[in-house]
Amino acid sequence: MNNTTTTSKSPTTPAENSGERLRLDEGALEAAKKSLESGAVTPSYGPWREDIISLLNDALATEIVCTLRYKRHYFTAKGLASPKIAEEFLVHANEETAHGDMLAERIVQLGGEPDFEPTTLVERSHADYDASTDLQAMIRANLVAERVAIEAYSQMIRLIGDKDSTTRRILESILSQEQEHAEELSDWLTE
Repeated sequence: MNNTTTTSKSPTTPAENSGERLRLDEGALEAAKKSLESGAVTPSYGPWREDIISLLNDALATEIVCTLRYKRHYFTAKGLASPKIAEEFLVHANEETAHGDMLAERIVQLGGEPDFEPTTLVERSHADYDASTDLQAMIRANLVAERVAIEAYSQMIRLIGDKDSTTRRILESILSQEQEHAEELSDWLTE
């Protein structure tokens, strides 16, 4: 009986073949020890921090406009199916508010200021406000807004990529909930 063991050689990557190794950037680690007033914002954010803050502020405007639209629809929905749907409009409004809070908190963590300026909300928002009074028109307007939000968050996630993993995870979480909203609204249109 043979008691020797053999190990299979794992495949190598081009970096392994060229002698490159995975190593941390010691200079960046040293730089992280400075500028403590910047909190979590380290030099690894590079030139992207301001762009990310701008994207987040536009998303914040979108969430505020969506909250206002859902609230209006909650209070004005009428018809046989409206009590159940109106209650869901309120749930969605509260979830959009929570999204806005997450975005505002992240903006502050990045050293920015959340832009709650009422006079520019609609122009900065990706989604439109809607004052429909017909229940089907409300559902349709909200579905359009959710689809726009899904597209905007998908693009933001791609743009941010690995430049800011914390922001990316926040956006992915919001995107998931926006997709749920769109599915619910789509189902209501067919009922």
